[in-house]
Amino acid sequence: MKLIYFLALTASITLSGNLHAQSSKSAYDSTLAKKLGADEYGMKKYVMVFLKTGTVTNLAKAKTDSIFMLHMHNIDRLADEGKLVVAGPFFKNDKYRGLFILNATTLEEGQRLVETDPAVKARLLEPEMLLWYGSAALAETLDIHKRIQKKSM
Repeated sequence: MKLIYFLALTASITLSGNLHAQSSKSAYDSTLAKKLGADEYGMKKYVMVFLKTGTVTNLAKAKTDSIFMLHMHNIDRLADEGKLVVAGPFFKNDKYRGLFILNATTLEEGQRLVETDPAVKARLLEPEMLLWYGSAALAETLDIHKRIQKKSM
């Protein structure tokens, strides 16, 4: 009886694995892959930007607040244009302040996008950029975020 149970369980696991593999293969959406710029692995190149504390640290609080409000508006603009895929601050860190993942394929393109940021222009933030290879599906994050966001920053 144990042998029959073992064989049935093994067959079930094997069949389940095969069905999962087949459904995974059939789930491929070439239209979506093309829209997102995915390669055959579903991946693409991005520019990852680490925003570090800049060299200007002595501005009045009102001025800094004003610049960071413009920084947030720039983030929204880049996201609306499909150029910013992910952004967010780090918690309690004196050196690294935040992160951008840009929908850009070269560091030069990333630099041009980052230079539009008022906080970078004012040298409150300093970008450190790297090319990064990640899932092309990451671009869908912003659409999902809009559906779960109750308040704006």
